[in-house]
Amino acid sequence: MANILVCDDDREIVDAIEIYLSQDGYHIFKAYDGEQAIALLKREEIHLLIMDIMMPKLDGIRATLKIREYSSIPIIILSARSEDTDKILGLNIGADDYITKPFNPLELAARVKSNLRRYTSLGSLNSENKSVYQAGGLIINDDTKQVTVDGEPVKLTPIEYNILLLLMKNQGRVFSIDQIYENIWNEDAVGADNTVAVHIRHIREKIEINPREPRYLKVVWGVGYKIDRQ
Repeated sequence: MANILVCDDDREIVDAIEIYLSQDGYHIFKAYDGEQAIALLKREEIHLLIMDIMMPKLDGIRATLKIREYSSIPIIILSARSEDTDKILGLNIGADDYITKPFNPLELAARVKSNLRRYTSLGSLNSENKSVYQAGGLIINDDTKQVTVDGEPVKLTPIEYNILLLLMKNQGRVFSIDQIYENIWNEDAVGADNTVAVHIRHIREKIEINPREPRYLKVVWGVGYKIDRQ
């Protein structure tokens, strides 16, 4: 079963999450600020991180930025803030999901399971697919889970990888924002526009020489996104 790191300066919340998730068989590690979380990630094999935003020493935003320099594990941001701008900020810094306090334990468990399932499908916990997809200089090796552009490796988060893989497997086909969301998140696309747009922008920043004039990931205005056959 997966190892989950829970990081929040409110120890009661950490203990409560441990109780909820332990019932599903997960092994829980605990941290109470961003520095402790980073230290644990470097010492232990962690498969998913649940992290608060507002914490002492090193907050969740800066901790996530540091973690994304070397790790692509799923990160679920946990915060009392519910405004869309904060959700977008969490996604912008590399988080995969966002839950607001107070949270429903069943929803938290479902989101943990969903993010771990996506992470597993990438081969971080196991590997099934053995395929290579290419569009010009852009190559995805779904066996090794490597992405390269003109021979240079590109590091994507699990969600970014899944979005790009979906489009690469279906080159020439246009996917609407709702279709992308439903394929990747496996849930109804309610308020998906900002979420998908943020991840698309991140992918472009990583695979395109000039993201404003994309060579690979194209937008079809009013319809959706596609990878052109090359």
